[in-house]
Amino acid sequence: MKIKEFIKHHYRHFNAAALVDAAQGYVDQLAQGNKMLISLAGAMSTAELGISLAEMIRQDKVHMISCTGANLEEDIFNLVAHEHYKRVPNYRDLSPKDETKLYDQGFNRVTDTCIPEEEAVRRIEDSLNEVWASAEAKGERYLPHEYFFQLIRSGKLEQHYQIDPKNSWMLAACEKNIPIICPGWEDSTMGNVFVAAKRAGRIKSLQIMKSGVEYMDYLIDVYQKLTKNNGLGFFQIGGGIAGDFPICVVPLLIQDLELNNTKLWSYFCQISDSTTSYGSYSGAVPNEKITWGKLGEDTPRFIVESDASIVAPLIFSYVLDQ
Repeated sequence: MKIKEFIKHHYRHFNAAALVDAAQGYVDQLAQGNKMLISLAGAMSTAELGISLAEMIRQDKVHMISCTGANLEEDIFNLVAHEHYKRVPNYRDLSPKDETKLYDQGFNRVTDTCIPEEEAVRRIEDSLNEVWASAEAKGERYLPHEYFFQLIRSGKLEQHYQIDPKNSWMLAACEKNIPIICPGWEDSTMGNVFVAAKRAGRIKSLQIMKSGVEYMDYLIDVYQKLTKNNGLGFFQIGGGIAGDFPICVVPLLIQDLELNNTKLWSYFCQISDSTTSYGSYSGAVPNEKITWGKLGEDTPRFIVESDASIVAPLIFSYVLDQ
């Protein structure tokens, strides 16, 4: 039995039924010729979502990514240092002393998964420093994800690959050259490394890195291009800036630039375990976005209140007809 058939047979009620509805809605969007943006919050790259997301990108089921700086870099960390990661199944039982021991061993813990500082962060730090210094020498400026694409295309990391490259969503995105939006990139390990590079004199100016507002300017062009003939859907994993930043491009175009022929987002789905609550963005129901001029009353809207590390691969398998 295919995964899609299994899901349709067993997932009939509650969040399970919402998963099926959202997945079929995704399929319907693509069948109508619409495109899809996927936003990644949390630590989905460390959860190795690339195993399913990379194939979605390769098969043209994803046309833009919005992600946190952590997800941008952590897919590369996993690519070059996977064999050195440490899993801690009993993470709930760790004492402060246990946490200190992990730190002293060079591990940064994300739930049950420990990222090796030396093999992951330091392995790509020197190469990124070279990419940044090269841009500065040429008087060039780029967005954060463009520097990562340059690093991938340079081939500097290939000797360090420790997973099958087909399981890296960043490699797939680079190969397809799909647009990536990374708001708040400075809130990431490599963002810290970049500032340290300036302080240490490895680069002279922070201006070689384009800013978050420049990402919005870039997003305007991308959104208009992708929606010229068809709609663009929004598939949100988690909440936070990875989702809120890109979805705001529509009210910007309509309300601030008065481009009233701008299309609203054509589909919306959020996977979240955030409880619906007062004042919470991650916990806001999709209908709230209608009042902000992001979605229309007829926009297909879905919310699956569950663990994205479980739900997203199932939806992707459904869309891929696996």
